[in-house]
Amino acid sequence: MSRLLLAALGVAALGISPVSPALTRGTTATDGALPDIVMDGTDLYPESMSSAPDGSVYIGSMKGIVYRARPGSDRAEAWIKPTPANGILTLLGVLVDAPTHTLWLCSSPGVLRSPPVNGIASLMSFDLQTGRQTGHYPFPAPASVCNDISVAPNGDVYASDTPNGRILRLAKDGKALTVFLEDPKLKGIDGLVFGSNGVLYLNNVTRNQLLIADIRPDGTAGPLTPLVLSQPVAGPDGFRSIGNNRFLLAEGNSGRIDLVTIHGVHATIRVLREGLQSPPAVTLVRDTVYALEGKILYLISPPLKGKDPGPFKAYAVPLPQN
Repeated sequence: MSRLLLAALGVAALGISPVSPALTRGTTATDGALPDIVMDGTDLYPESMSSAPDGSVYIGSMKGIVYRARPGSDRAEAWIKPTPANGILTLLGVLVDAPTHTLWLCSSPGVLRSPPVNGIASLMSFDLQTGRQTGHYPFPAPASVCNDISVAPNGDVYASDTPNGRILRLAKDGKALTVFLEDPKLKGIDGLVFGSNGVLYLNNVTRNQLLIADIRPDGTAGPLTPLVLSQPVAGPDGFRSIGNNRFLLAEGNSGRIDLVTIHGVHATIRVLREGLQSPPAVTLVRDTVYALEGKILYLISPPLKGKDPGPFKAYAVPLPQN
């Protein structure tokens, strides 16, 4: 969930697709279908979202506010707000960890906010029911960006650091983050996710790659293995496992969301929706895929900068049954 970061730091040129309004029409709640979700606010520029087993959807924002949509609701309302006590800056990664009733957040400096928000990137945890902060884990030097999060089967938490090419790890019940893997080939790392097989997959938004990050039996990092894709991806971003070797992927630079099926080192890409405005995130609620629009062009593109981006939405897209 890093286009806000990449645009500001100049990490890579963004070949973001133009807006295609005709293709971004969503659904309304008819015949039991889930509705599109509209975020209740302006200039939010969301970068990540996640969903809970009860159907609640949680969305971060550039303003550092966590928005929550109740099960079946068409509106996401402000829930957790930044305060001096919780130390939230701008939010990138958002992840529900249902077994521990935890909402994990990536808090990072907000370089595109006006005025900019400075501070140390951190992994944070909040109680999923009450919104009470339960943990705050600063990233070790150098200056970093906490981008995305995944929880391993053993309860360890992993987070990506895009500009430094690092994966950080917080051991279950640990007190501080440590560097799990650092590699120049990881500069541009964005989404990361554990599959149902326990394998750690990740993507690189600048190299347009999906990869396997091997974890040896002793917990140390093994080699990186690029996946062989059935078709190219452009700006891979939000990455979510939905079981049975299947994943959801947001392609921010092509305006698409995909269903990805992985077998070994081969990944089959099936486009579910296109024409979205720089989608940074996807999540699944029942049999509905939610595709979030980030609308980053309204912050970085001269023809659009300063114009009203309109409402920020997560569009409901049916998950194919075959």
